[in-house]
Amino acid sequence: MKICLISFDSTYFDHNIVIELKKRNIETNHIDVSKFKYKYKSVFDRVGNTLTKLFFKRNKKHEAQEDYILKQIKKLGYQDAILFIRPDKISRKTHLEIKKQTDKYLTYIYDSCRRFPIGHLLDGLFDEIFSFDLVDVQKYNFTFISNYIYMKKKDIIRTNDNIFIVISIDERFEFLNKLADYLSNHGIPFKFIAVGKKLPKNSNTDIIYSRRTLLPEDLLEDFENSKIFLDLIRKDHNGLSFRIFEALAMQRKIITTNTSIKEYDFYNPNNILVLDENAEINVNPDFLTSLYEPLSDTIYYKYTIENWVDTVFKLK
Repeated sequence: MKICLISFDSTYFDHNIVIELKKRNIETNHIDVSKFKYKYKSVFDRVGNTLTKLFFKRNKKHEAQEDYILKQIKKLGYQDAILFIRPDKISRKTHLEIKKQTDKYLTYIYDSCRRFPIGHLLDGLFDEIFSFDLVDVQKYNFTFISNYIYMKKKDIIRTNDNIFIVISIDERFEFLNKLADYLSNHGIPFKFIAVGKKLPKNSNTDIIYSRRTLLPEDLLEDFENSKIFLDLIRKDHNGLSFRIFEALAMQRKIITTNTSIKEYDFYNPNNILVLDENAEINVNPDFLTSLYEPLSDTIYYKYTIENWVDTVFKLK
């Protein structure tokens, strides 16, 4: 069996799918488009591309990227299945060319169609569309599947009392800052790392700022030693982020603004505190001091990458 994954894996999550497939002795290739680097021939070439985008709605950089994908997939030859993650990033025309290389063309959307529309790709292009967003699943009749636990399950260990998050500076920062002020005023320890070009004015002084994008290995110590993981939902998101599944693997409590988490069978108010961004913040001290209650093996396995791969590629 031959399977190819095509994705833009700048966050290093997608490669876990490849690792799991290879464990099954399945011939697996990964076209990681994030590694494609387009080089302009000159300053004039860059300016020319800007004008072409402006007046003709063409982007030479994107066209070169799509050519790269097609060359790579044609080198690999026929595949039993191709899974494309973030299908909105390339044209329908290129998708149709990719589809010629397989009888089973699949896609997984771990973002909201309200943020990244794919209406132009819905008309019979994919053999199956998987989505982590419950709203999109209902609206478009997609197949629901969540993100997955990609790491080994950790034992419950003694940690510091920190509430931890690393987050890009975006529309979520206002609430992050509001929460930081609340925690500071109530003497609740936290470690919030905000990543971006500039830290907003009047930010809580205990928020740590980083201009550099942080990789998983940079955060390992904080993950290992923090008692509670914080998860703040993006606007128009409904699915669960990988932070939730990292917390499940490490058997840590979660504070989140994602109300849809209450619809999952692993939801337990002892382990998960849901905050309303539009209401007054109130963190019950009992939530902070009570012990984590482990999931059953059956529920835990349901969200592992092993089960994810079996489900998407129908290996069982």
